[in-house]
Amino acid sequence: MSLFNRLKVDANEAWTAYTGHPFVAAMGDGSLPQASFRHYLVQDYLFLIQFARAYALGVTKANTLADMRACSAAMSAILDVEMNLHVDLCGEWGISPEELEAAPEARATMAYTRFVLEAGHRGDLLDLMCALSPCVIGYAEIGKALARTSGPDNPYRAWIDEYAGDAYQQVAQDARDFLDKLADETLTGKRYPRLLELFRQATRLEADFWEMGLHLSD
Repeated sequence: MSLFNRLKVDANEAWTAYTGHPFVAAMGDGSLPQASFRHYLVQDYLFLIQFARAYALGVTKANTLADMRACSAAMSAILDVEMNLHVDLCGEWGISPEELEAAPEARATMAYTRFVLEAGHRGDLLDLMCALSPCVIGYAEIGKALARTSGPDNPYRAWIDEYAGDAYQQVAQDARDFLDKLADETLTGKRYPRLLELFRQATRLEADFWEMGLHLSD
């Protein structure tokens, strides 16, 4: 079993609450209010800025050029591809990239991103990748699941197609493979409980992020 699947099974309750959250279900059937999606999308843009920094931290934590390149490629995928979706969608509402970047961070955004960055600063590259994986791989699973059940007229189809598409699915597969590579090198039985706790907490913070969007809380 891959490390990611092992973590997901052992944190099943938190994982199910995240991937099956009412916000996700409402996106899937198109019933999510546009105001909720807009609030989420602005915060997710700010979230991705911090996640790009997390991958930059990964470059400094890497022990090999190959690992440095893997982290650099993931950072580029965020900065040069994924964030463009947010810019395009928000542009339809008259929100400029400058306004997106200047938006205040919600508490759920700060809590999650700072948790991940702290995990990376305190630990090594495997710690950091475990904390990042619920987002990176979880969005691929969510997008693929929603693509199977959502119709072409779904108002959130562009978001769904982005994360269900081949390009992002490959990003997620690369993240799985990288996690397994790092685990083969440094994972021990004694260390696993710590990694599981990082994964579980990051997954709970993902659910909190959905909750923020659903209730437009700060």
